[in-house]
Formats: sequence, structure tokens, C-alpha cells
Amino acid sequence: MRDNDELWSQFESWEEENQEEYLDICTGVKGVKVLYDTFFKAVMNPDTRPERLNDFLSTVLGRTVKILKVLPNESARIAAESSLLVMDIVVQFEDGSIANLEIQKIGYYFPGERSACYSADLLLRQYKRVRGIKGKRFSYRDIKQVYTIVLFEKSPTEFQKFSNNYIHRFMQKSDTGVNINLLQEYLFIPLDIFKKNQQNENRSVKIENRLEAWLAFFCMDDPETIIDIIEKYPDFKEMYEQAYDVCRNIEEVMQMFSKELLELDRNTVKLMIDDMQKEIDCQRE
Repeated sequence: MRDNDELWSQFESWEEENQEEYLDICTGVKGVKVLYDTFFKAVMNPDTRPERLNDFLSTVLGRTVKILKVLPNESARIAAESSLLVMDIVVQFEDGSIANLEIQKIGYYFPGERSACYSADLLLRQYKRVRGIKGKRFSYRDIKQVYTIVLFEKSPTEFQKFSNNYIHRFMQKSDTGVNINLLQEYLFIPLDIFKKNQQNENRSVKIENRLEAWLAFFCMDDPETIIDIIEKYPDFKEMYEQAYDVCRNIEEVMQMFSKELLELDRNTVKLMIDDMQKEIDCQRE
């Protein structure tokens, strides 16, 4: 970097803690942050390595699923909210059911209301698409389950009250026991709470199952955890190697790191504005 004035100037402009983090990533002192956009797309792209997303979604949902195709994301939210999202992808499984996978850097306010709106939008899009294909042969039996899966890098306050839980499943049930399928299911995973629980010093074994391996892969970068994951599940080694291959290009990683820092600043400002607006609304009430 010192041999390149532009790179060195960029490096010098960062805060000391950001400089240390960058050097730790490039030298292997710590693992890469897989949720950084560049690393995540390199490792988890459903177009090039669908089997990885298949495995993660199967593990999370507790049933074997296979992605049939990636659906276009037609929601108008993308332009307004993309800076807070690591990933926002809609996939259709072989059985016709649909999953919307989101990974949020900073959890939005009103996560329940927001997720319900986008789940309803996805359900209505499926209805229109299937009815258009089936025509007169259409039946509501043709409409399949819609899953909304949200991973928070930094979770909203609603989840902080449940510091011992990092898997929250929601589905609609009757208070009388009547069993009808209302099609919409939700799964929220606060990665920050998972990480905090994993780092509990009283735990003798960190990674106990494949779901924990996936979640740790997404949010933990200490070498001990990475070794633990690879020893228990050797197929993760290839994903780590692929991410580290990206680190060989120092200039590319520096550009990626700068972009992440810029997005973090924007997100922090947005969060502060939302906090102020929330406080103003509460005062008005």
C-alpha cells in the first residue's frame, strides 16, 4: 500500500480501529466478514452455487428444499432500502413454495409490520402469476407457502429483550384449534444475539449443529470458531477459501472496505434520524 500513493492515502483516511480491522482481514489474523457484500456475493451467489443456499435454507426451515429458480424482486422498496440490506432475494422451491431471504445490516423499525407487508405483497404476486398461468383451471390449492426469512446483523430492540433466543418463528394459528393453512410463515434470526451467546465463556463447545455453523459462518470471524466449523463440517472449508481468494486482491478489498464504511456511516445517520422521529412521535402522542 505504501508503494501506491492513492491506496496509502485512502488507508490513512480511516480511523485507527478500521485500519486494524482491514489489516486483520488481509493478513488472516481474523476471518473475513462474510456479510460484507463482496464476500457474500462471491460465496453465496444462488446463480453460481445454488447448493449452498439450498443447504442453508433447508437447515433453517427444518425441511429439505431445492431452489427451482430465482424470482425477480419487483418490490418498490429496493431503491429506498437497499443500503441497509446485505441480501434481498426471492426464490421458488421445487414444490412451488416461495422464500424471501433478507439479511439486514441494521434492523428496521417496526420489523413485524414491515415483514407482513412484504409477505402479503409476495403472496399477491404469486396469486397473480399462478392465476395467469392456470387460467380457468386455477384453484386456491395452487397457491403455496410463502416464507419470510430475515437475518439481522444488528437486531431491532424488540429482539434484545429475548437475549437467550436467536430463532423466532411466527405462523398464524387459531385460538380454537381449527387447522387451516394461512400460507404465511416468518423466521427472524438476530445474529448479534447469536454471536453474544456463542461467545459465552461458560460454553465448552461452540458449534453444536449445522444451523449454528451457518450462523457462525455469517457473523463470527475469530480463527478458533472458523477451525471449529471446518473440523465439524469440512464442506465449509471451500467457502472460506473462496472468500480468502478475494483478499489476495488488496486494491479490490480496500475498495470494498471503503464502501462498507461509507454505508455504515449512512446507516448510522439514518438510524439517528429514525430515532429522533420516533421520539418526536412519542412526544406528540
